[in-house]
Amino acid sequence: MSYDPTRFKDYFEHSFTYEAGFRRNTGRYGAAVAMLDPATGREWTYRELAADVDRVAAMLAARGAAEGARVAYQLFNGPEFAMLYLATQRLGAIGVPVNYRLAEGETAVILRDSDPAVFIFDAEVASSATQAVELAGSDATLLVVGAPATDDIESFAAAVDGTDGAVPARTTAPSVYDETTRLYTSGTTGRPKGVPLPSIVEVMSAHDVIMHFPLRPQDRTLNMTPWFHRGGLYSGGPNPVFYVGGSVVPMRSFDAATALDWVVRYGITFLIGAPTTLRMLADEQERTPRDLSGLRGIVTMGAPLDRAAVLRYQRLLTPRIFNGYGTTEAFWNTFLRPEDLPEHAGSAGRACTDDDVAVVRLYPDHRADPDDLAARDNAEVGEVIMRSPKSGFSYFNLPAANEEKFVRGWLYPGDLATWDDDGFVTIVGRKDDMIISGGENVHPVQVEEVLGAHPAVRDSVVIGLPDEHWGQRVVAYVIRAGADVSADDLDKHCLASADLADFKRPQAYRFVTEVPMTATGKKMHFQLAEQAVRDAADGLFEVPAGHDGHDGGQEPGMRGLL
Repeated sequence: MSYDPTRFKDYFEHSFTYEAGFRRNTGRYGAAVAMLDPATGREWTYRELAADVDRVAAMLAARGAAEGARVAYQLFNGPEFAMLYLATQRLGAIGVPVNYRLAEGETAVILRDSDPAVFIFDAEVASSATQAVELAGSDATLLVVGAPATDDIESFAAAVDGTDGAVPARTTAPSVYDETTRLYTSGTTGRPKGVPLPSIVEVMSAHDVIMHFPLRPQDRTLNMTPWFHRGGLYSGGPNPVFYVGGSVVPMRSFDAATALDWVVRYGITFLIGAPTTLRMLADEQERTPRDLSGLRGIVTMGAPLDRAAVLRYQRLLTPRIFNGYGTTEAFWNTFLRPEDLPEHAGSAGRACTDDDVAVVRLYPDHRADPDDLAARDNAEVGEVIMRSPKSGFSYFNLPAANEEKFVRGWLYPGDLATWDDDGFVTIVGRKDDMIISGGENVHPVQVEEVLGAHPAVRDSVVIGLPDEHWGQRVVAYVIRAGADVSADDLDKHCLASADLADFKRPQAYRFVTEVPMTATGKKMHFQLAEQAVRDAADGLFEVPAGHDGHDGGQEPGMRGLL
């Protein structure tokens, strides 16, 4: 009999969805713990979780969540989030996790864009969520988690308790190409964009984490970042854990002491979080040491880790530190493994097993083709691009953005980088954040890394302040690390650095207690760039004495610069 590729394609397409993979685990690991909720002390085995997922799916179906319908949920990390992630796929609906930190106007944009049949939100954000519904003109059925019903809003728990768990049969066969989840980008450069993800991307994302950690059925994970982002849901959150047969522990809001206590109490083997959470974990472990020998690794993402930070985390937390780099659109595409550290600290690692990653040349007037590569000398700055089976390949309802960002299967996310002969990629900033001062390019990440090497600097954000003569001036927002440090001290530190040209050093500083970040730990340079204009006008920057950069001397506090 001759080979029939069509037969294979049909079998594969309809048999290997993510939801089918989860259901396989109810047979393989039916009595094993799938989820443990410290807030209530309840555990779910795989069989129990599957039964509860069916009840949630039946409840959603009764409220209009048919195949292809959107179900939006604005929830903290918790059992309800995990069940909704699975239940929407059980129905053939599309899950739309929504950032619970958004203002009502921002949530309204997502509601208008996704047009959900059902919208579920946590009691803590109920006021903002209902205002968003009104602003969006949404007619979604509303349910609240953690509060009783009102005239217009049902109780999620009561609605689930009131169903018999009979999930209606699908009218079409499930396909690996069905859209299952629609994520919205974190908006570091503006309006969030919807990224449709099909079931095959759910599967490939799970496989990627399983083989890179590696993740086993015996593992128990705690992802300390919000699950509504790609890095929360997919890197050690419900997606890979439920697919491999491990167990997940939800944490509603991050607390370093609690996270470390749970490692010991619940036998957590992997912690996943943003670099800021790792710093807080290390601070807490230094104050009150715990036995963390049960940890198999800590995975971070969202920002590079410098050598000093890596060595500290390896000493205080675990020798096995990982760092992933990626986007909402394509998950992580490079991975830095423990064996790469500390030698390659500061880089984003090499391409993941199934991914193609390249750095292409930068041109002032056009985008480089995918094969127009920058030199692999770790010096020439270009734009990093990626091609991945974990990627969404378009934005929802944004044809112009699709044309800009997706080219022949490659994603152009707008990040600037260098790379070397071994494929190690080092992110130096965003095209949108790049500062051009006196005709010279200044990459904020490079300056931030130099500032971060000063022992009195906890963190910094470097941005460009508009200037009539030089185009932009380099200024820095700095969070002190306890000890006092002045603008003069940091200017001397930058002058002494062999890693920073003099013209790139900040010309003024403002000392703050926090800087705006996304939920995944990415610095929001564009927000501070807007604030810097006001701060400069109000004279809030400190200028180093005798500064001899482009400016040739500045007025105190930079007042009158604009």
